[in-house]
Amino acid sequence: MARRWAVLQHVPFEGPGLIGTVARERGIDLAVVRLDRGEVLPAVSDLDGIVAMGGPMGVIDGAVHPWLAGERALLAMGVARGLPVLGVCLGSQQLAAALGGEVTQGPEPEVGLGRVELTPEGRADPVVGPGADGAGGLPVVHWHGDTFGLPPGAVRLASSARYPNQAFRAGRRAYGLQFHVEVDRALAEGWKLHLPPGVELGERGRAEVERVGRSLLERFVGLPAADPR
Repeated sequence: MARRWAVLQHVPFEGPGLIGTVARERGIDLAVVRLDRGEVLPAVSDLDGIVAMGGPMGVIDGAVHPWLAGERALLAMGVARGLPVLGVCLGSQQLAAALGGEVTQGPEPEVGLGRVELTPEGRADPVVGPGADGAGGLPVVHWHGDTFGLPPGAVRLASSARYPNQAFRAGRRAYGLQFHVEVDRALAEGWKLHLPPGVELGERGRAEVERVGRSLLERFVGLPAADPR
């Protein structure tokens, strides 16, 4: 029986990208829920996994985007049920807030190709750790201005010079990634009109992010669901 996962999408140009490819290859029934189009959030009891994507809005923008609060509630329920849960960029901020972390504006926008440094816990993590290079870092795409504080009990997995909290794990199956690793060629092409002036994703660097991102995402979607404790 196929596993049923939901991808929560917030704007037209930030779709699942490589996440969708990896999920299909692993036999996952992946349904994209377009919250920006008013589509209804699924019931957590109908899901075996949840992915929350990025977007230009912020966690505090509930007056303009009322679905933000419902998404946080769904993410919290998914974590409580032991489902694999992945938050990407805005999704990581939503996940952090759902679990009791504080989301704030960062020191300055961080946009473009870059890398994050894994913490000792990150290097030991079964999902993000195997992708580290010899210096203990990961190539990623940055595109954010907000940041999160770690939720109670969460483990910091990665940092950058300007943003100490780049990734965390809550429990064994919930991951928040402030950065992007899902940027395949098609997704990068769709981002061109939306990235800030002067920011380009060079193909060589983007392909390296995709290579590392594919293996990371394969490990994530391979996580089994678990019954709540």
